[in-house]
Amino acid sequence: QVRLVESGGGLVQAGGSLRLSCAASGRSFSSNTMGWFRQAPGKQRELVARISSGGETIYADSVKGRFTISRDNAKNTVFLQMNSLKAEDTGVYYCNTFLTSLRADWGQGTQVTVSS
Repeated sequence: QVRLVESGGGLVQAGGSLRLSCAASGRSFSSNTMGWFRQAPGKQRELVARISSGGETIYADSVKGRFTISRDNAKNTVFLQMNSLKAEDTGVYYCNTFLTSLRADWGQGTQVTVSS
């Protein structure tokens, strides 16, 4: 069974930092471009960052310069370091493959709440 388990969220004040982790099991994602997605209340899920199997990264404009995505292929894990957090970063964060054709079932996500 393929599983994605996100962790590391929490309540933080604006300007603070959090580090999210996504542990995958059941299949290797090392050859896949992986992404972090977030869903704010009342909004659609959006891609905030992605990383290729070789480590190339792309960020949404809203998080560029503040978030850093990384991965440990040996541990089948993807990370998201979030600095200088803003209230608008609040939402549930998920990881999954960038390509929809390769997507696993979505995990439960991890809640990030930034107080202003």
